[in-house]
Amino acid sequence: MKPGKTVSLLWGLRSFCASHGCRYCYFGTVAEHSMQMPTQLGVLSHLSPNDLTTEQVLAFAGTLADSPVGRVFLAGGEPLLWRPIIKLIEILKTGGLEVVVCTSGVALNRADLCDQLIELGVDAVSVSLDSADPVHNDRWRPPRREGDGWKAVVSGISALLESRGPAPRPKVGIYSVITARNLTDIIAVPELAVALGCDYAVPQPIALDPGHKLAKALSLTPERAPELRQHFDELYAAELPLVLPERAYARQVASAVTKPTDLVPGCFGGDTLFFVQPDGTVWDCPSGLKIAATAPERHRTIKDTAARDVFPAPTGCGADCSLFSVDCVNMWPLTGFPVLSPTGAEAHRA
Repeated sequence: MKPGKTVSLLWGLRSFCASHGCRYCYFGTVAEHSMQMPTQLGVLSHLSPNDLTTEQVLAFAGTLADSPVGRVFLAGGEPLLWRPIIKLIEILKTGGLEVVVCTSGVALNRADLCDQLIELGVDAVSVSLDSADPVHNDRWRPPRREGDGWKAVVSGISALLESRGPAPRPKVGIYSVITARNLTDIIAVPELAVALGCDYAVPQPIALDPGHKLAKALSLTPERAPELRQHFDELYAAELPLVLPERAYARQVASAVTKPTDLVPGCFGGDTLFFVQPDGTVWDCPSGLKIAATAPERHRTIKDTAARDVFPAPTGCGADCSLFSVDCVNMWPLTGFPVLSPTGAEAHRA
């Protein structure tokens, strides 16, 4: 990122995901929330009626150039199926920001969309794919429309890479949710990423509330920590030709699995990283523990305001946080994101 522009923003643009109905999505499920909407502060829902309007989103985006924000991760719901997405990316790139699109990958099968992402100078596209096994992936990440499962996601990745050709950007990578049922995908998905020609891969530990109906079946427990470490060791030992999170990330994952909470001195949450929900609410990070502990006077919104008034200049020191958990460990790869740090002439796919 540019000097003085060291803040990263994870921006959940829309509530509804039009492509997939992931059974462990942190937005919950449409079926469950159709019967009872969540009322807890900060809890997301695909059925939220309070998403910012297109005009509000674009107006705020236009103020980011005059703020400490240098990188924006566009997430959702599925951002590439939101019609104004190209206009939003155009505003962000015109403002000199790095843009990373987080997507299910299905929309990448549209040649016109791939061309637009490349022409606008999108810096990276992170595609969600949870397993190298199509059956496992589609069981837990079922598509809303027939034909939009594992094969369509892989096809979308290949389409974007083919459209990009030898150009250095956008970088293309795969994010995968790791549960007690697919620990072998810690290395299998990065191997698939290499076979497809991707630039990076990030295995993410699942984070479910203890009361979640899938917590018992899928959560990574302390008993699985040795196996978890083993697979991460195998991943780094393989020296695959793509960018991975720094090895410290693997230790953080194992620590988060074995301890309910821990202390992080000088955490970046609320200093160089912020999380924005579809209704415009701003949090220091997406951690449910952190959100619940946020004092009312720190509740903020991007609605009808300018970015420089919401995101202060970072100190670079952060603040000590005793709420480190598996719910926030996934934020570490976002703040470093070494895939956007070129070495030489974009060497080693970095």
